[in-house]
Amino acid sequence: MFELFVELSLRLRINLMGYDYSGYGQSTGKPSECNTYADIDAVYKCLKEQYGVKDEQLILYGQSVGSGPTIDLASRVSNLRGVVLHSPILSGLRVLYPVKRTYWFDIYKNIDKIGMVRCPVLVIHGTADEVVDCSHGKQLWELCQEKYEPLWLSGGGHCNLELYPEFIKHLKKFVLTIGKSRRPQMVLKTAVDSDSQSKTSESGTSDAFELSTDLPEASRNSLDSRLENTDHVDRFRRRKGLVW
Repeated sequence: MFELFVELSLRLRINLMGYDYSGYGQSTGKPSECNTYADIDAVYKCLKEQYGVKDEQLILYGQSVGSGPTIDLASRVSNLRGVVLHSPILSGLRVLYPVKRTYWFDIYKNIDKIGMVRCPVLVIHGTADEVVDCSHGKQLWELCQEKYEPLWLSGGGHCNLELYPEFIKHLKKFVLTIGKSRRPQMVLKTAVDSDSQSKTSESGTSDAFELSTDLPEASRNSLDSRLENTDHVDRFRRRKGLVW
């Protein structure tokens, strides 16, 4: 995920900070719904206390299962700058079965929380998603209080939306649009990487937090200098076939 995060940072002109959920990557502990909520809260607290970031300077970004922790945090923080939901789920159970109600044992009950999000929400979903049907994204968008123009990528699957030119264009438009009415400083991103490996599972998660240019300039320069001296991004573009 590092190369993708760097690519997004360059294209959107933002800084980015990533972390692993409990039980994934370099993180200890066990993967669970409760732990993912604790993980995103811990990074949110870090951004607030160590970086001095205000709620109105944050954009939350959640991908796939990562939409669960993102919507949960967004439903509890009232003054966010915005939220991006990338191939989101209505709930864990609804990915497997078309249930019409929420059961107590369901997980990531986004359908019941999205109405409490009080900031602009952008939903991005592929119409040919083979894991989470596009209807999940469309229904969540319909339930949003403050809807932003969604992006339904024709033929897009669950793990390839970043390969479409429209993806980065629409994401950049969203960041610029909400930046006109809200003070743009930092973006908090939560994403799930289907290629990552859990210590105890075959699926993986990764989260990222984007810091804007209002933070110390040294951070921006530090990232640029690293990119100038490595070919990570070029190799990533060639491997993934990015055409942004």
